Amino acid sequence: MVDHMVDASTRGGRVEIRMGVGRRRRWSDEAKAGIVAESFAPGAVVSEVARRHEISPQHLFAWRKAARAGVLSLPSDAALQFVPVVTEAPDDGARAPAETGSAVISIEIGGAIVRATSGVDLVWLRDVLRVVKAAR
Repeated sequence: MVDHMVDASTRGGRVEIRMGVGRRRRWSDEAKAGIVAESFAPGAVVSEVARRHEISPQHLFAWRKAARAGVLSLPSDAALQFVPVVTEAPDDGARAPAETGSAVISIEIGGAIVRATSGVDLVWLRDVLRVVKAAR
């Protein structure tokens, strides 16, 4: 007596083969912080960092969000840093930006200072900043 027949002439559904351990991993806060800090490094690609640590990019983005919210603390050397804003009084001979009608922003990159007034061509400013950054 035949209990079950398999028809091999029709194609079956999708077959998924999983390799490795099928359990949930537990990540320590230090390990999470290290991975998040690696993803914040200049030139890092989040999906590549996630793939290297065998987690999904969405998982890593959730950890990054937690770090920005202060829930996950990053190592002090890898913590996000802000650029300080320095205001300077205008020279005696120079007119103040309010008097000239245009504001001036100074950007310091590796010892070079780039000053831009309002209305500057943004494409030109971007190119200048890239050249200055590459030259350091």
